[in-house]
Amino acid sequence: MALIYIVEDDPSIQEIETMALKNSNYMVQAFDRAASFYAKLEEIIPDLVLLDIMLPDEDGYKIVRRIRNNPKTRRIPVIMITAKTGEMDMVKGLDDGADDYIRKPFSVMELLSRVRALLRRSQEAEPEQLLVGNIMLDHERHTVVAGDRNIVLTLKEYELLRYLMINEDVVLSRESIMRFVWGVDFEGESRTVDMHIKTLRQKLGDAGRQIHTVRGVGYSISKECSEEI
Repeated sequence: MALIYIVEDDPSIQEIETMALKNSNYMVQAFDRAASFYAKLEEIIPDLVLLDIMLPDEDGYKIVRRIRNNPKTRRIPVIMITAKTGEMDMVKGLDDGADDYIRKPFSVMELLSRVRALLRRSQEAEPEQLLVGNIMLDHERHTVVAGDRNIVLTLKEYELLRYLMINEDVVLSRESIMRFVWGVDFEGESRTVDMHIKTLRQKLGDAGRQIHTVRGVGYSISKECSEEI
């Protein structure tokens, strides 16, 4: 279930986009200003962003440039949705880093079609092999190697490790992990995530120290080892 952020200050358009996406089984969070959007990006990285250009505190061109210049967010697919209809406006948006561009007014069917297509392309772009330090995950073969050992993981442990490795050096909240691995919203119970992290570290052995705990936030993985195991 993909998580989509909407950055749109027009309440009626924001509502249309939100309802259309929720009715198509996407998880949605909407923002009417860049500041609140940036704050949420620090907590959870979405699967896609729908971005208006004309916002009260910062225009969409600056927002998409900031997304692309940040290593933690640069791979997020972005669709610009705007009332600016000139060809140069579209070219500027794409040149600044947007993946697609929809002009207002738009049809709900077009919006959903563009969202599905972009999510599909971004998922297909994920590499089959992931390597972080001494851990290698081969998604095509569904295997994990830590150092010179083959590691046998449960399905949830495997998906948890893959999510961490896809987002190397990014701190992932427990909410984000729950959504990706279990496909549900996080409702305050951290034990499930914490216990799976514990068993994953144990199975990885010394390489398990590459998984870092960020107190009060969540977990990350990097090439560097922590003292925790």
